This record gives sequence, structure tokens and C-alpha cells, in this order.
Amino acid sequence: MAKGFTETDSLCREIVRDARNGVFKPVYLLMGDEPYYVDMVCDAIMEYCLDESERDFNQTVCYGADVNAEAIITAARRYPMFAERQLVVVKEAQMMKGIEELAVYCQKPLESTVLVLAMHGASADKRKSLYKTVAKVGVVVDSQALRDYEMPKWISMFYQNRGLKIAPDAAALLAEHAGTDLNKIAIETEKMLKNLPEDVREVSAEDIEKNVGISRQFSIFELNKLLAYKDSAKALRVAAYIGSSAKFAMPMAVSAMFAYFYKVLKYGALLQKNPRPANDVKAKVLGVNPYFFSEYDTAVRNYPVRKCMAVIALLKDYDFKGKGGDVGEASPAELMVELTARILNL
Repeated sequence: MAKGFTETDSLCREIVRDARNGVFKPVYLLMGDEPYYVDMVCDAIMEYCLDESERDFNQTVCYGADVNAEAIITAARRYPMFAERQLVVVKEAQMMKGIEELAVYCQKPLESTVLVLAMHGASADKRKSLYKTVAKVGVVVDSQALRDYEMPKWISMFYQNRGLKIAPDAAALLAEHAGTDLNKIAIETEKMLKNLPEDVREVSAEDIEKNVGISRQFSIFELNKLLAYKDSAKALRVAAYIGSSAKFAMPMAVSAMFAYFYKVLKYGALLQKNPRPANDVKAKVLGVNPYFFSEYDTAVRNYPVRKCMAVIALLKDYDFKGKGGDVGEASPAELMVELTARILNL
């Protein structure tokens, strides 16, 4: 993310706190590839900006494809009826024709109007007037998608904000299950917490397995670990199970394995320059919780730089096969087992 997800999270939580306290900016521009924070802020403003009794006359919610800039400016320039303020929300604002024309209104927004422009999967042009004007008079939330390696850290932060801890292996398991879908993590967490005792303050991998429906024993997370330790028998069994799953997709599996071995490769390159790096240096290079250091120490011994590069070459080859290239009659499960066997034999 442009500022880093911790800064975006902090900004959004500050906006939500202000909204609860009745403090609002005249214009909010919510944008970016990741909808989680866009929805969080938009929902909070809609919940706290007006009382239930004020909404009939003072709340306007529309979609960008159905309106133009002139209609939104007209709505925003109305005065509230029997209320301190009015709220105008434009969802899917990226679909609005002539959206840049709103910059004229934003230069002198009405103090009694709260205007929310919520974009999903899109962003305003930062070189143009609308973005620059809102940044001066209101608030811009730029919610960019997280990368795979950032997810465990985001999950730990998400749980901490709820007054909970989550074990590092539990965060990694949940990240594997949800990918980079923050809304999915939030939904799965809500479902899980309903089934856990109220006094639980730390979520374990067993809690994730039991309540989210993930099998740690038969996951890419576990397969990578078994490959790191070169536990051939278990690794081949897990690979066969994963490949036989109805939801299995070779490109997704290869992507997760590549992310793991790319970290091993970077770690190996570091050790060539500095055989005894400090823990903070390890953490920066690997991007993982210190809980996993011993696993990566083993992985880098079993897959030094040259072997690790060979693993990555194999993953590239099987990514091509998983997308329909030169697979012959092999089933997905057979391809997965074959890939695992070839990695183990390096």
C-alpha cells in the first residue's frame, strides 16, 4: 500500500471513532483495490451521521452509474431538514460520468453536508482536481490490496484491535484459507468467535481448524513445512490429498509454494553475505513471525540458493502445466504429487 496497511488501518479507525463522536469532514473520498476499508468507513459514516428519525429527509444514497456530477452537486447543496446535517453517499462512484466536475463543489463544500464518494476496485486520478481538493478539505482513504506475505501480520493486527491474540501458525493458516480477502477474514472471525468461550483471549490453530473448517494437516501451509524438513512420506500424502480436493487449482497452489520458496531464496542469499544475521534482519528479509525462524533455518539448509532456484524453476514449469500446458493425461492430483516428488529429490 502507498502508506502501508498499518497507516491505512489507523486512519480508518480514527475516522470511525470520530464518526461515533459526531465529528465529520465535509467530503470523504474512499478508494482503492481493497474494499474492506472502503466499506468500513462508509458503513460507519452511514450509521452515525444521522439518527434514524433524520434519515428520511436528510440521507441520499445512490450509485455512480445512475447519477451524474450535476445531480450530486445539487443534492449536496441542499440544506438539512430538522437536522444538524445531511448525508449524501455515492456508492460505486467510479462509474459516475464527469466525476471530476465534483471538484468544483469540493472547493467550497457546504458545512452542513457530509458527502461520501465510495469507489470499489478503482481510484481517483491523483494528478487531477478532485483528489487534490478532497485531500485539502476532507479525507482520502486509499485502500490498496495487500500482498500474500503481508496477510499474517494484518491478521495479527486485526485480532489485536479486537482485544485478542492469534498464534502465528493460526494466522498463517487463516491467511492461506482467505488469501488476501480481508472481508472473508472478518466474516470467518465473526463466525468463529460466536463458537468460542467468551473468556478466550488467544486463538490457536486448533480453533481455526475446528471453527473455520480448515485442515492444517492437509494444507499448502503444511506441505511447505514438510518440504522444508524433507519429510517425504508425509509430504507426498498431503500433496495427493490437496491435489484431489474439489477446490484444487494448480496455479493457486504453485503461487503459495513460490511465495514460500522465494523467502527461502532471499534468506539463503542473506546468509551468503552474513552467516549470522540478527533476528531483526531475519524478520525484515523473511517477513514472518520469529516463531517460524527455526523452520526457515532448516529450509535454507535443505534448499541452499542453487537448489532453491531449481525449485522455483520447477514451480514455473508446473504453473504452466496447471494452466493447461503439456500435461498429457495426468490428473491434478498426479501433477501435484509429481511436483512434490521432484522438489524432494533435488
